[in-house]
Amino acid sequence: MQLIRRIARPFLLAALLAAPLFAGCAGMPLQQISDARQAIRAAERAGAEKHAPELLGEARGLVESAREFMHKGDYREARDDAEQARSKAMEARRIAEEARGVASPP
Repeated sequence: MQLIRRIARPFLLAALLAAPLFAGCAGMPLQQISDARQAIRAAERAGAEKHAPELLGEARGLVESAREFMHKGDYREARDDAEQARSKAMEARRIAEEARGVASPP
């Protein structure tokens, strides 16, 4: 039993010390930024520039902010901003479609 403890202890210690390093290593949020850009384009096509310009502008600003954070290596902030941008763009699209009388998908 002591032999197992002596062998397992260093591995357990190494795993515990390495865990925080790997937890903070989130990948680049390229997909989230791409999703946000696609949502912005969809909002533009729906007429958000006319019907929800503030939300659309906020979404664009958040995508730019996400890109800047990504280039600085702050992936968590970049991901958060990209997800907020997508959400705002989707809301802008919904408002534009309602204003135009187009039914939004559920």
